[in-house]
Amino acid sequence: MKRVLIANRGEIAVRVIRACKDHEIESVAVYSDEDRDAIHTQSADFAFSLQGLTASETYLNINKLIAAAKESGADAVHPGYGFLSERADFAQAVIDAGLIWIGPPPAAISALGDKVSARRIAAAAGAPLVAGTKDPVKGHEEVTAFAKEHGLPVAIKAAFGGGGRGLKVARTMEEIPELFDSAVREAVAGFGRGECFVERYLDKPRHVETQVLVDKHGHAVVVSTRDCSLQRRHQKLVEEAPAPFLTKEQNEELYRSSKAIMKEAGYIGAGTCEFLVGNDGTISFLEVNTRLQVEHPVSEEITGIDLVREQFRIAVGEPLGFDDPVIRGHSLEFRINGEDPGRSFLPAPGRITEWNLPTGPGVRVDAGFRKGDTIGGNFDSLLAKLIVTGATREQAIERARRALAEFKIEGLATALTFHRAILEDPAYTKNFKVYTSYIENEFKNEIPAYQAQAAEVTTRVAAEHLVAEVNGKRFEIKLHTPEPVVKRHRAKQSAAGGAGGTSLSSPMQGTVVKVAVAEGAKVEVGDLIIVLEAMKMEQPLNAHKSGVIKNLKAVIGETVSSGTVLCEIADA
Repeated sequence: MKRVLIANRGEIAVRVIRACKDHEIESVAVYSDEDRDAIHTQSADFAFSLQGLTASETYLNINKLIAAAKESGADAVHPGYGFLSERADFAQAVIDAGLIWIGPPPAAISALGDKVSARRIAAAAGAPLVAGTKDPVKGHEEVTAFAKEHGLPVAIKAAFGGGGRGLKVARTMEEIPELFDSAVREAVAGFGRGECFVERYLDKPRHVETQVLVDKHGHAVVVSTRDCSLQRRHQKLVEEAPAPFLTKEQNEELYRSSKAIMKEAGYIGAGTCEFLVGNDGTISFLEVNTRLQVEHPVSEEITGIDLVREQFRIAVGEPLGFDDPVIRGHSLEFRINGEDPGRSFLPAPGRITEWNLPTGPGVRVDAGFRKGDTIGGNFDSLLAKLIVTGATREQAIERARRALAEFKIEGLATALTFHRAILEDPAYTKNFKVYTSYIENEFKNEIPAYQAQAAEVTTRVAAEHLVAEVNGKRFEIKLHTPEPVVKRHRAKQSAAGGAGGTSLSSPMQGTVVKVAVAEGAKVEVGDLIIVLEAMKMEQPLNAHKSGVIKNLKAVIGETVSSGTVLCEIADA
């Protein structure tokens, strides 16, 4: 392996590029039109344009990625996470092109990527499981029938999903049809397939997982456990390693069943086995992520193992050469997403006008962006990850408070405000009463909405970097030109959007994916009106008052900006 193409963007692409440099191999970046000046395109040894803007035109386009790999002279492909990282057809296409696939075998991706098949593998491996359907359900009627037999709540899950997308939890029979439709839509949009299955949902569960490595010689190790219970909309926000407050017996079962699942599946490479742990200590297998995880750095920090370099070694057939590593210390990871915790974590695209990173003992930042970058709505909202490590969990929390106070981002809303708040919540820091829906159900969210900023512009002369492309390859040109200098101050009001009076307006920039009402329809408070999608997540908009729909302007497929009036709800 001498040159690796990274089929991804953002902070994970930068992470893999750095591992390539450490491993003394060359890196090749690919980029969309929006990412032409991104850090990953400038950090790699080579960079090639995918000539497009959307995910489907670029990072999800297998033919373009294979062509870029061949043109660049790469002999291997690393998929990062998200996009095509868990697509067996992409892995097979890389192998068929004569390239080294840095990931598990296509057959293992296929078997474990289908959650129904993964449950069968877990059962064969003797892993603990809650009740669930053996095959995908054909419609919401089958979900209702399952709920009547096994009880509520139930989880509707995209069979080929992940990262919380295509996952809906139904707590009443009445909401099952709409949640099923929403799960299917998210699954199709995010993964290209809409099959869903259903299983009994453990109420108030913890999310605990294991980082596993398996070499081509059949040797499997668990690097560490992790807890990822702090989530919003079933997507992780804070993770830590090792998973705290587990018994010795629980840890042993997690290690044993994880290795057994991977061996049963014929797995090779880095992967993660995910479990739910109920209030009574019950462990239930959830799924296997057949790729590197966003939260992998916390496992690295407490073991000293570089997981990306281990992926390189495994891909070329080297034996791991070690057993389950000894855990030293405790590590926390905070996902710095472009979203507004003060407005129910709504996605918040924008331009970064200030970007000051924390430093000091125990602090690591994995970032894919910097000051001046524009964060659009076409891709995931993750800007950076703050990883803080200490000798104990208590010390890691203390250091995290300091690091989060140092971290400054302006120009758009970020999750920093939530992270600062959760470290003052005893339910997380002391008695660990958090669970996967704690933020929605019990977290006392007094975080103010992000305040927009006004700007005053002056001009100075500075160097400007331009990009030229020759046959898809990126070259930089430096020009000395006037550059605007932006001075910013706080505006008095927050960003527009939401509901007020008779108007229902968009709380964010997004794409209309469903219109649930028609002009003239009568609605009650709480009725679903419109569903928006931004940064790969759906946001339902419900009626804030009873009345009649008037001036309905929302059209499926159209993109709307924050504050756009979508309809009126007139008095009946």
